[in-house]
Amino acid sequence: MKVDLDRYDVKILQYLQQDASISNQDLADRIGLTAAPCSRRVKHLIDTGVIERQVVRVNERKVGLNLIAMLHIIMDKHIPERFEAFEQAIAEIPEVMECYLITGHDADYQLKVAVSDMDSYHDILLGKITRITGVSGVKSSFIMRKVVDTTAVPLYY
Repeated sequence: MKVDLDRYDVKILQYLQQDASISNQDLADRIGLTAAPCSRRVKHLIDTGVIERQVVRVNERKVGLNLIAMLHIIMDKHIPERFEAFEQAIAEIPEVMECYLITGHDADYQLKVAVSDMDSYHDILLGKITRITGVSGVKSSFIMRKVVDTTAVPLYY
């Protein structure tokens, strides 16, 4: 269900998407409110599910994850049980950073996988992903450079 946002809510979300560690007082100062109503608004955004969670983004390369792959997964059968089993299995693989059920492509799922090197990728691909029941094909692409990398949701539409 869509939540109606006023201009203060939008400003709060813009600042928090840039830096979720900002103090409530600094946030309030930037959007033109006092601390108490700003805090109530943030709590409301959390309670209504507009803000799902606050996380730390880690630079993959700084922690040795030098190979980021995009995988297109082809399933053998398009039945709910097969998709459910795949989704449960893929959620258990920590190297999978993102998983999307997609359409308009020759694949059924798109995954983003982060590993240290090609040997690790080989182990994940052949040791885990292709062993999931129903996976009939995998096409891999490797990210050479990030051109746009954001988690910020556009708020003006």
